[in-house]
Amino acid sequence: MIPKIIKVGGGDVAEVQIGGTLPLAFLGGPCAIETRAHALEMAERIGEVCVGLDIPWGYKSCYDKDCRSSENSFHGIGMDAGLDILAEVRSAYKIPVVSDFSDAAWAARTAETVDLLQIPAYLCRQTHVLKAAGETGKPLHVKKGQFMSPWNMKNSVRKIEATGNEQILLTDRGTFFGYNMLINDYRNFPIMLETGYPVCFDATHSVQMPTSMGNVSGGQREFIPHLVRAAAGAGINALFMEVHDNPNEALSDPNTQLDIRYLKNILAQAKAMHAARQELLEEWGEDRVHLDD
Repeated sequence: MIPKIIKVGGGDVAEVQIGGTLPLAFLGGPCAIETRAHALEMAERIGEVCVGLDIPWGYKSCYDKDCRSSENSFHGIGMDAGLDILAEVRSAYKIPVVSDFSDAAWAARTAETVDLLQIPAYLCRQTHVLKAAGETGKPLHVKKGQFMSPWNMKNSVRKIEATGNEQILLTDRGTFFGYNMLINDYRNFPIMLETGYPVCFDATHSVQMPTSMGNVSGGQREFIPHLVRAAAGAGINALFMEVHDNPNEALSDPNTQLDIRYLKNILAQAKAMHAARQELLEEWGEDRVHLDD
């Protein structure tokens, strides 16, 4: 199925369109906002890569990390400080910005700054969170919970649509495979596309090994390029990756964030794979194997 197109940003920043048969879009940045200087530096460096590859993109980073395993983990710099930094990134580089929120009461305030409002995977079923997000009128980025089947994401979509909001991007970030392990089922993309909305692959969280190190999550970053190529071939409309200049010293998710020195390599391959799939669809038509029997 060819999904509808959602529009992120526009006006005083670049407009990023995601969906339809459009080129692959990218959403990325550090997991957490660490400092103003770091956010601005990362936005500039990621932007240089995306502009060089002609990939439309938005900058993602979060002000609050509510789902940390440990009480001692970094929980974020706070909403006011974080949104001020995102607003500066947005103004300085004329790019749309993305952040999530973990309390329904924060939705409206967050939406005043961001262009794409993200709903964390662990909250993707929470009615009050989904409705609060939908009522902002902003495009929404909804991550499929690791505990959710892809076909049940239609229920989350319907809750948002009930608010009148039909600007939705659905993302797969892996599915629980026993304890402390995630696995990717690439059937998730065509299944979630049946909602009519574009789909995205979260590559860096997909290599996470949740709380496998006792009080923090481990990860297998070496598999990121393999998973990205497969997802691009499976029909995604956007790619999401958390990117850092020194992942091992990152304040959040140090074991899963992609080192920025690998970003150009992976994005170039993702773009090429996505374009190859589009060419195949133009030649052979949509994948309707046994769907019309």
